[in-house]
Amino acid sequence: MLKRSIHLFLVIIILTLSYLPTLALAHNGGRDELGGHFRRADCVYILHEPTPIAKSAANLTELIGLIKKNNSNSSCAEKLSPSTVELEGYTFTGSQSTSPQTGSTPPQVKETVPDTETQLQIGQKYTATLEKCTDGDTANFNINGTIYKTRFLYIDTPESTNQIEPFGKEASDYTCSFLKQGEITIETDGKDLFDKYERLLAWVWVDAKLHQEEITKAGLVEDFYDYGTYKYEDRIISAMENAKTNYTGMFASLKPDDSTKPTDNRSTSESTDKDDSSTESEKVAPNSKENQSEPATKEKEAIENEVESSIDEEKNGPIYTAIIIIILILFFVFYKAK
Repeated sequence: MLKRSIHLFLVIIILTLSYLPTLALAHNGGRDELGGHFRRADCVYILHEPTPIAKSAANLTELIGLIKKNNSNSSCAEKLSPSTVELEGYTFTGSQSTSPQTGSTPPQVKETVPDTETQLQIGQKYTATLEKCTDGDTANFNINGTIYKTRFLYIDTPESTNQIEPFGKEASDYTCSFLKQGEITIETDGKDLFDKYERLLAWVWVDAKLHQEEITKAGLVEDFYDYGTYKYEDRIISAMENAKTNYTGMFASLKPDDSTKPTDNRSTSESTDKDDSSTESEKVAPNSKENQSEPATKEKEAIENEVESSIDEEKNGPIYTAIIIIILILFFVFYKAK
């Protein structure tokens, strides 16, 4: 039995050791000669700290060639393309830049911290055009030739993409329609330019209207995306109170049903009037008879007093009798016991 256990233990160790090289190829935890590595989950190459070899590339195409030449993970290197390279803010300093040439390639969607971060600053406004409407609080905007996936500041609308929530489609339709009604201006705010999903964080204006305020008034915002102090948060809070007060959008179900209140009020007032009139008549009637029947009342009271006294005597008689019987019984029991 002991020998079999030792054999099983050795087999487990051998299998583990044979699997470790595979893990190292996918994501060895270290960096290659260019200062980056492939991410195990999706074979995306992440350039953390560019070495002189990486900096020798004048553009992204040359960098991809260097990665394929110097990285040992051949399976991921074969599938490498411009869309699977994350530069982590690095910009090329060669004569050829990564900016797209006219009529060549479309602007790239920034899904990582963009190399144009220095061009966008917090607290500034930028003219933008709508590239894609995603849902009630997310859209892609083209700013200065670069497409930014943008998360609208401070509001959180119901989901309509990965899962469908109540009023999710209404919120998405509202935003998509609103963004097509005028000139779009993106205003950055807060302490961060991008969130943890690397989306641009911004207020969205269409002409002179603030999208976040208008969609909140429409009752299509369920919560606040509050991760700091923002410029227009008081306006959004006020818009939320307005939506709840006026029972708009998702708050319509909170409106009380008052269809029967007028009838109830009339019946209540009528019954109250009747009670008041009857009370007044009762007050007047005794006063009119009071002086006329004083002698009769006195005689009646005397008769009632006599009757009550006789009734009391009749009631007390049986009680006295019972007490005497109890005393006799006790006396008899005590005497017999003695």
